[in-house]
Amino acid sequence: MKLSHVPLRLATGAFILNSGLSKRKLPLEAAEGLQGMAANAIPQAKSMDPKVFGQALSTGEIALGAALLLPFVPSAVAGAGLTAFGGGLIQMYLKTPGMTEEGSKFRPSQQGTAIAKDTWLVGVGLSLLIDGLTSRKSTRTD
Repeated sequence: MKLSHVPLRLATGAFILNSGLSKRKLPLEAAEGLQGMAANAIPQAKSMDPKVFGQALSTGEIALGAALLLPFVPSAVAGAGLTAFGGGLIQMYLKTPGMTEEGSKFRPSQQGTAIAKDTWLVGVGLSLLIDGLTSRKSTRTD
């Protein structure tokens, strides 16, 4: 792992790991709420049992957070996972009613700001992915 990746991976990894750990014992009502929002972006999520959905979300966030924190996980791999996760959150934001200002497809409403700010995850993920891929390519030619 490059030294310049440490702040990005530490900040995002700790944040996502904490989020996943806090969802380990998610109450059924909270799992149903998260599942409903996720189903706006991924309709197949609606067919899952809410408890299973909550456990899968928790496990996925824990795995992603750990991948970002573990120095032996290549930045391109960690970045790809973070980009996919952040992309899913952005898709959920764009497809959930009430998340954007009326008359706007992108500008967040007050309710949507908490999710819209997750665009930084996509930016960090793409930075790690691009740098990881281009670093490996230039290393092979040396």
